[in-house]
Amino acid sequence: MIRKKKNFSLVQKTGFMDVIVAMAFMTVTACSGDSPEEIDPDTDPVENPSEPVGNIPATTAPDVIITVPGTKICQLIGDYDKERNIPTQNQTSTRYQLNATDLGVPFQDGTKTWILFGDTWGQVGGDRDAIAYTTDSDPEDGLSLDFVTDQYGIYHPVQIDGISQGAFEVPVEGLIVNNKMYIYHTTGYKPPVIMGRSLLARSTNDGGKTFDYLYDLSASHFINVSIVKVSSSDWELLPGDDEEGLVIFGSGEYRASQVYLAYQPASGIEDRKTIRYFAGIDQGGKPLWNKKENDALPVFKLDDPGVGELSVSYNRFIKRWILLYNIGSPRGINLRTAQYPWGPWTEPQVVFEPWNDGGYCHFMHTSYENRQCDNVQDAGRENEWGGEYGPYQFEHFATGDSQSTMIYFTMSTWNPYTVVLMKARLQMGAN
Repeated sequence: MIRKKKNFSLVQKTGFMDVIVAMAFMTVTACSGDSPEEIDPDTDPVENPSEPVGNIPATTAPDVIITVPGTKICQLIGDYDKERNIPTQNQTSTRYQLNATDLGVPFQDGTKTWILFGDTWGQVGGDRDAIAYTTDSDPEDGLSLDFVTDQYGIYHPVQIDGISQGAFEVPVEGLIVNNKMYIYHTTGYKPPVIMGRSLLARSTNDGGKTFDYLYDLSASHFINVSIVKVSSSDWELLPGDDEEGLVIFGSGEYRASQVYLAYQPASGIEDRKTIRYFAGIDQGGKPLWNKKENDALPVFKLDDPGVGELSVSYNRFIKRWILLYNIGSPRGINLRTAQYPWGPWTEPQVVFEPWNDGGYCHFMHTSYENRQCDNVQDAGRENEWGGEYGPYQFEHFATGDSQSTMIYFTMSTWNPYTVVLMKARLQMGAN
């Protein structure tokens, strides 16, 4: 098997701790599969082809202070934490023949939390994706994971018939709606296109082992997605008046995108035509919602679009929407907040910077061509940099009060190829 290679090529400027990330990829073999045809986002019938398009909202100054930056709680995957020289809590190699993976997208199912992982290295092979769950409710001391397995106790990959699920084709979000499990999955890896499109699939009620394809979601602005379930009556400017709605944030071209917004009534989750796309704000600052994805506008403007993996939560303590994403400038895991999903969003703050916040030389590998300050790398990867990506929030684990909150999220480190559980504290107030 030829595995993907996602190199973090880092150039350190003289006299500064300023690191620029550039992503380089080697061609990998991926199964072709009989995939559904890619969608044209404007082929859906529309009642009014002249729906209005407004303006991209301006950003504002940060309204929270990061009092505790991104801090590692524990390593979730593998058998041994090389940084701390201790066995991991979950012993995934010994228990499930799962050696390494990335991502770690959580979604709540009552007292259970499901976690979707990305391209997985282990007994199954083929970079197939793993799925686990936990019943822990307090992440401060780690999370005990149980993986979906086959009859032999080996991790069972996420299975969606009819699509390719090789390298870079991963689950990016999950939901429970009306007691049914849904996952959003990317497919269509065909270099130079890294993530071709996203789709929605529904569990066949076998504990997350197999899913039925429902429809292609997006080939443009919503390939990576993060979804927050809301009571629509709490947000009067959302389209429709359904009791439960899905606020959908998305990014498009792989790590080269703006951030987009859409809304769908939860009752219409199986019908793509029920989605309405944020098309900017009108002169009074109210959001506009259109039926055509091509009319979607970003919720803020990045001069150098670079968003890929992202997650959004609504924090009930400080009453803010919190967006996390990885990007090259400013380097690190970026954080923005807003009072409404359409903004105005704040300017970015870096909640985790790998040099300043104990990543490099600790639990993220520093290339030996730069310096030899750690021994956490995967075998044979001594000269390959680690890198931070995939910050996925556990919305329901957040704690706090009206003035401050502790948030929890997973983060991938590339080398070592693993997932760590992180936390950060935010306090209301201007910087």
